[in-house]
Amino acid sequence: MRHDGRMTLQGNLLGPEPTLLPDNDEPRDALDAGRPPADVARAHPEFSAAWAALAEAALAAGDPVAAYAYARTGYHRGLDQLRRAGWKGHGPVPWSHRPNQGFLRALAALAMAAGEIGETAEYERCRQFLADSDPAAAAATGLA
Repeated sequence: MRHDGRMTLQGNLLGPEPTLLPDNDEPRDALDAGRPPADVARAHPEFSAAWAALAEAALAAGDPVAAYAYARTGYHRGLDQLRRAGWKGHGPVPWSHRPNQGFLRALAALAMAAGEIGETAEYERCRQFLADSDPAAAAATGLA
């Protein structure tokens, strides 16, 4: 309320503010430098991008069961971080913010692996979650 008694509008009228995960330079730099994702995941198990890279490699190698396990780990690690960053279970998780990309890639890989092993409901849930988080993430990962 303003000092003159009239109401004012505060906040985002379209929904919750975007959630932006904090950057984690050390594991990100290690992956960027070509360190194997398994080594990065071992040293930084909280780093979703390492799990996403492992899941993507397993999908490319034709091993959707391993991909599912890697992707689910990255997804859950990312959910924990999103919640710590104030995410309440809905709202934008922008692809344009690089620290969010590990979680979003893990979510996309989980959808793809679920589809390959016949988990149709899980595929649809993850695909929709990705699109709801940011349509750009769905487009970037091939799930648009």
